[in-house]
Amino acid sequence: MTGPKLNEATRVAGVSSGFRASARFARLSPSKVRVVLNLVRGMDVRSADNLLRLTDRDSAHIVRKLLASAVANATNNFQQNAEELYIKACYADGGPTLKRFRPRAKGSSAAIFKRTSHVTIVVDKLSEAALAIRESQSESRGGAQAAQRKSRVEASRARAQKSKAAATENEVSDDAENEKATGN
Repeated sequence: MTGPKLNEATRVAGVSSGFRASARFARLSPSKVRVVLNLVRGMDVRSADNLLRLTDRDSAHIVRKLLASAVANATNNFQQNAEELYIKACYADGGPTLKRFRPRAKGSSAAIFKRTSHVTIVVDKLSEAALAIRESQSESRGGAQAAQRKSRVEASRARAQKSKAAATENEVSDDAENEKATGN
């Protein structure tokens, strides 16, 4: 096959084509993987991960791990914010096929094809317009409440960490007092 994939954006010189991750030689049929990829194509990363977590297919597990890898590539190698990423392109190509044979009647045999896939996911940063739309939607859905809850959770975690540090400090001071009292 020549040229770019049909669902992969055309490349422009000097413009990033996204951040990719690929799983090669996955022991799944490409047609079965494409069913899951069609569900998440074009979605933002957070929504796609939630959908894949609840999808009851073997290929969803591999696609979810691959999506996490693509997001990790974008955040660690290119310092992108994971909340601003979406799935730009995803496709499953056929890999090598393992050929096995099953004995059939009258000395004949039937072929069994164990197919493999090369799965690729490309994530990219949402445009500024899409980010503005998403932020306005989250505010209309109760984004202020979510922000308040997030601050409460952070404060609660800070209090728990502070009390844990104080408890370990008290144990250390109690041990020191016990050593003084026993004279060791």
